[in-house]
Amino acid sequence: MRSAAGVLRDVFAGPYARTFARAQQDEDDLFMVIVMAEALGVPNPASYYTVELLPVVYDQVHDWHRRMGLDRSPLDHFSCC
Repeated sequence: MRSAAGVLRDVFAGPYARTFARAQQDEDDLFMVIVMAEALGVPNPASYYTVELLPVVYDQVHDWHRRMGLDRSPLDHFSCC
């Protein structure tokens, strides 16, 4: 039964795998902007809650700012390149 479900998932979702991956990456980029908004100088009303997530996203800053087209990190206190 599990192998049949895997085959059906590949048949129906397989052609859209790239679209799903791109949508997930766009959501991750938006999440990074929301979490790092205060560090980027944008007022963030939810900064009290997102400050706890900063240590989690610091590992992903380099990949994120490269995808956004920035040569260097936009954060003054964090240099990854």
